[in-house]
Amino acid sequence: MTHSIRLSTTLAFAAALIALAPGQRAVAQSAGLYVNAVDIDVKPGETDKYLAALKENGTEAVKEPGCRVFNIHVRANDPNHVFIYEVYENAAALEAHRQTPHFKKYAATTANMVAKREVHAVTTVAVNVKGR
Repeated sequence: MTHSIRLSTTLAFAAALIALAPGQRAVAQSAGLYVNAVDIDVKPGETDKYLAALKENGTEAVKEPGCRVFNIHVRANDPNHVFIYEVYENAAALEAHRQTPHFKKYAATTANMVAKREVHAVTTVAVNVKGR
């Protein structure tokens, strides 16, 4: 099970990175971006409400200084499994996000909707993107 979660997380990282810099021909970046990757199992029957709250939070998050990407993915074979991929300038930008009213609203609204949450904090070593 852990191997499959790690594999799905790795595949989601790759998919999210593809969309990181649309319109650019090629980018090789070595800056230490801060990535917050979160695997969430939503309780059955709560997914639609959970995703609505998460989408609202993500829409506001990308307006914040320091937030570059806030992608939401749902596992193709399990609609109750959500993967969030956030990219911030640094850890302080993520912490600032967690202090915003929209994040606090999301956290309060979804607190009882989550069966399991795994947070993976990573630092970007390189981003390679080919434009469309």
